[in-house]
Amino acid sequence: MSSTTLALLPALMGLGYLCGSWLGSLTVCRLAGVGDPRFAGSRNPGFSNVLRLHGMPLALATLALDAGKGMPVLWLGMALGLAPWALGLVGLAVLLGHSYPLWHRFRGGKAVASAFGVLLVLVPPVALLCALCWALLAWRVRTAAVASLSSALLAPLASLWLAPDYALVVTGFALLVLARHFWNLRRLRSGEEPGL
Repeated sequence: MSSTTLALLPALMGLGYLCGSWLGSLTVCRLAGVGDPRFAGSRNPGFSNVLRLHGMPLALATLALDAGKGMPVLWLGMALGLAPWALGLVGLAVLLGHSYPLWHRFRGGKAVASAFGVLLVLVPPVALLCALCWALLAWRVRTAAVASLSSALLAPLASLWLAPDYALVVTGFALLVLARHFWNLRRLRSGEEPGL
């Protein structure tokens, strides 16, 4: 990786944060003329809450936007020849933008869909394996938090096997997703976590 490319890294991270801070659910719900998911249900602006509040079509649109919003900046980073660790920092910036968007008082989503999109660019086999795990658990236990937490725990192990160059990067993503689910863990223990 050249010194010129390295000098571009902060700008790419800033762009990643900006891309991540666009919350797809807000756009989808506004266009559909339905309520803001941050003020109903679990108050999380993500796929699961939109699904519970407004149904599958809007939830899938939210998933697509949140997964895809970080892809262009990652493709740019790859085209510039960024090393895996640098691409990981750009990807982390996307997830931080989604989780802590400046223009929404740092109240964002839990970064599951955004992490899937980042992984899909950087380590597609890991992304697909984690998505399969999420889908199977969500179908079986009907609880998005259980599916998300399990997929986040699987991701670093899968990357050690399928993409060892990105194992440390993926571990960082997983830790952020796990941290964002702290209150879900408490609700799961008390039996208060809502189902899908």
